[in-house]
Amino acid sequence: MKRHRKAEVKRRTKETEIFLKIDLDGSGKHSIQTDIPFFDHMLSLMAYHSRMDLSLKAKGDIGVDAHHTVEDVGICLGDAIRKALGDAKGIWRYGLGLIPMDETLAAVTLDLSMRPCLVYHMKLKRSRIGNFDLELVEEFLKALANHARMTLHINLLYGRNSHHMVESVFKGLGRALREAVSLDERAMGVPSTKGVL
Repeated sequence: MKRHRKAEVKRRTKETEIFLKIDLDGSGKHSIQTDIPFFDHMLSLMAYHSRMDLSLKAKGDIGVDAHHTVEDVGICLGDAIRKALGDAKGIWRYGLGLIPMDETLAAVTLDLSMRPCLVYHMKLKRSRIGNFDLELVEEFLKALANHARMTLHINLLYGRNSHHMVESVFKGLGRALREAVSLDERAMGVPSTKGVL
């Protein structure tokens, strides 16, 4: 019988209001509304390639800046992943997404280790796509890694088009998450020789 590891997270501050639901054992269905179109597009790609179902509604002070909304979505998604994993028994734990996007190649590797760490090697050709400040990609990933308590390595190997670069990273993140949260039929407990993550 298929498991459905689900979680809901609500976050309300003076700057943002976020409601997020995930199912790690879904099919990639997603409904995402942050009022930041490029960010919505990237999150949709991540959800589809992770095969987790994601429902997200976020309101924030985007009239000031998108920073608070993007960072707080990362916080909520990280909290939800960690909550849905529960005791993490039987998961693969490690994940890799090596994704080509036309002239671009990005590698995303992660470890659901309970040790938050972001290594970010990505130099983009532009500072913005539309109204989206591309510095916020790193802020989102930092918040996600810290709150999911994962080690996350982002390595843009090469590329020219900034849209392709960011898209390959979000697709890679989805593929890496899909692998890491998948259940290993041969695993009996927590995936660590220490007996605990």
